[in-house]
This record gives sequence, structure tokens and C-alpha cells, in this order.
Amino acid sequence: MTQTASDPSAIDHVAVLRSKPYLSALVLAALLGIPISVVAYGFLALMSKLQEAIFEDLPGDLFSGGTPAWWPLPWLLLCGLLTGSVIRSLPGNGGHSPAFGFQVGGGPPVPRELPGVVLAAAATLGLGAVLGPEGPLIAIGGGLAALTVHLVNKDAPPMALTIMASAGSFAAVSTLLGSPLLGAFLIMEAAGIGGATLSLVALPGLLSSGIGALVFIGLNNWTGLGTFSLALPTVPPAVSPTISTMAWALVLGAAAAPIGWAIRSAALSLRPVVHRNRVLVTGALGLLVGLIAMSYQLISGHSFTQVLFSGEHALPELVADAADYSVGTLILLAICKTAAYALSLSAFRGGPVFPAILVGGALGIAASDLPGMSLAASIAIGIGAMCTTMLRLPLTATLLAVVLLGADGVSVTPPVIAAVVASFVMTGLLPEPRGPSVGDTPVANDG
Repeated sequence: MTQTASDPSAIDHVAVLRSKPYLSALVLAALLGIPISVVAYGFLALMSKLQEAIFEDLPGDLFSGGTPAWWPLPWLLLCGLLTGSVIRSLPGNGGHSPAFGFQVGGGPPVPRELPGVVLAAAATLGLGAVLGPEGPLIAIGGGLAALTVHLVNKDAPPMALTIMASAGSFAAVSTLLGSPLLGAFLIMEAAGIGGATLSLVALPGLLSSGIGALVFIGLNNWTGLGTFSLALPTVPPAVSPTISTMAWALVLGAAAAPIGWAIRSAALSLRPVVHRNRVLVTGALGLLVGLIAMSYQLISGHSFTQVLFSGEHALPELVADAADYSVGTLILLAICKTAAYALSLSAFRGGPVFPAILVGGALGIAASDLPGMSLAASIAIGIGAMCTTMLRLPLTATLLAVVLLGADGVSVTPPVIAAVVASFVMTGLLPEPRGPSVGDTPVANDG
């Protein structure tokens, strides 16, 4: 077979690494990591303050007996109306739909699409929909980096744009998952980058990610707003895995697959309905998310905020207070979060990673009393299995579950691997979730 310039194997990677343009790209990646990570930090800080003002400060000022269960209803309705309006009205459809999973392909958004990505994500995340910030941040980081390259050199080759856009994405999520390496690994596995090409793309990205992590830490020390990094301050004590632990890991991993299938199927089946009237249907779905959160508070007595949002802040509290939750309450939380997650995937804009982590963590805690199971292993198994079936990125899911438990991650690695493998295999055996048919294909600006 004749090799062409478009064939990665035809590229002399050693020559590229030694070339002056590539060395210049490394310098530019390091420089871009600073402003892009500042923008990402500012976006996350703004979302955090908006959530706190609407769902904590405002009801605290208005009500003396605690926040009423109905409080999220008007805000989730507004969330849907604003998100739907942005997606329908602005170029770029507000970015990728998370209903199709974690996506990094297709190139970064062009400059005219960036406002839509930012505004749709801000409405989704700030007003309580159940999605994470990683998808929009990757798009924003890649779009800003590509814009910079165009401004510097309008005739930049496609490879240069790809490398620098990847570096911008790496910087934007540098500490979001708890480690710059995890964010980088997520992007690389999702993009399917391998072989010698991996080094060409990864080096600028890792450099930009490291710079971004330093910027996040510095801004936290300066502002005190936080690092906006997924972490478990309280980690259950490690227990060496047993044969029973490994057996339960296989069972729980396989059980996670149909849950993920149900979430994706529900999200995809709702998309044709959303396309009929983007604004009104997205508003109605937002209201349904609010009703689910309200029901959880009324039934369980715990705050509706555990159902809303990405779950990044709810998970550490859930793990720290695991003994205060009955198995029934944990299952109720998982059901409510799963339903709100599916509705949010169908019409809103954000990332699918963090809600999967919360659902897996809740189910893991619920399963921790099974014979031969420990709390640390059960949490890690649940997170690894749910992230695998939702993202279909088994290596990232394994690393995420292991790294999240810190020093205890080493001892839980074998059962996490078993759960991830079982979840990935079972997900592959299940039928592919059915999306909209050809007749349901959205028109432009209504994706």
C-alpha cells in the first residue's frame, strides 16, 4: 500500500521533534497554557459563585427554616429556557451534545461558535442541570488556542492547529479531575491517539497542562476561591482485596452496563422531541430535573443539591458521611441522579464524566456491606464501572477510580480493573442505544 502525507506512519516523527517549528510549538504551548488556564479558572469560579448565590445564599436570606424543596423548580425551568435559546439562536449549537458521549474529535470550535459554547455551558452548569464542566472547557481551551494560532499565522498547517488546539484543551482541564495527567489521558484516549503520533501531540499538551496546573494552584492561593479539582479529602481505610471482592467486582461491573445503557438510551430517545421545539422542550426537561431533585429532598430529607449539578462537590460529602446514609437512601439518590442525568444529556450542554462518578460512588457505598466488600474498594469499583459504561474509555475510568482514592488506590486497583473489564465487555454486548432516525435529524442551529 502506498503511503501518503496524510498517513501518520509516513511522517518522520524524529525529524518533526527536532524541527524548529515543533520546538516553537512547545514554547507557544507553554505560553498558551497561562491565559487559557486563567480563563478556565475564571469560568469555574463564576459557575461556583453562581450556584452558591442561587441555591444557598438567596434562599438562606429569604427563608428562615431552610431551603424549601420546591426552590430548584423555577431555576431549572429558567436553565432550560436559556440553554435552549442559546443553542437555537447562536452559531455552533452550543457545542457537542453530551448525549453522544464524551467527544473531542471534529476539531475545535471556530471563533464565531465560542460565545454559544460559553453561554450554553454557563446556563447549564450555573442553574443546576446535571452535567459537568469538562466538555465545554475542552472546547473553550481548544477554540482559544486555535484562534491564537490563526492570529499568529493564518496559513498554519492542519497538524499545527491540531497540536495547539489539543494543548489548549489540556490546559483548560489541567486540574479538573484531580491530576493534570488524568485530564491529559482522558483527552488522548477519547481522541484515539496512539503510536509515535501520540508523542507529537502529547508533549505540547502535557507541557501546557503542567503550566495550567501551576496557574490553578497560584490563583487559588491568591483568591482563595478553590482549585476546582475533584478530590476526596476523607478516604476510607484501605483493605486488601479478597476473592469475594474480586467476584463482587465482576458482578457490579456487569451490572453497571445496563444502567449506562438505560441512561444513554433515554437521552437519545428524547432528542427527536427536543428538536421539535428546542426552547420549550428544554425548559420542560429542566423543570422535570427540578421535580426529581425536589422529590429526593421530600422523600429522603437530604438536600436537593445532591441530585443537581455535576456531583463534584456532593461526592466528597457523601463519602465522608457514608455511615449516615441508609442503603435505601443511597439507591434513591442513584435513581434520582440517573434520571436527572439522562434528561440533562438529552438537551443541555456539558460533560458526562462527573455525574457518572457520583452515580457510581453512590451505588458503590450502597454495595459496601456485601460480604467480602470494603468501603474503599466498593466506591472505586462503582466509579470505575459507571465511568466505563458511560464514557467507553476503560483506561481513563481505571485511572480515575484509582487516583481518586489517593494512597488507598494501589490496594483497590485489582478489583477496579476487574469491574472495568466486566463493564466494558457487557457494554459491548448490549445493543447500541437507538438515536434519532433520519427523519428526526435536527436542522442547522438546533443540534
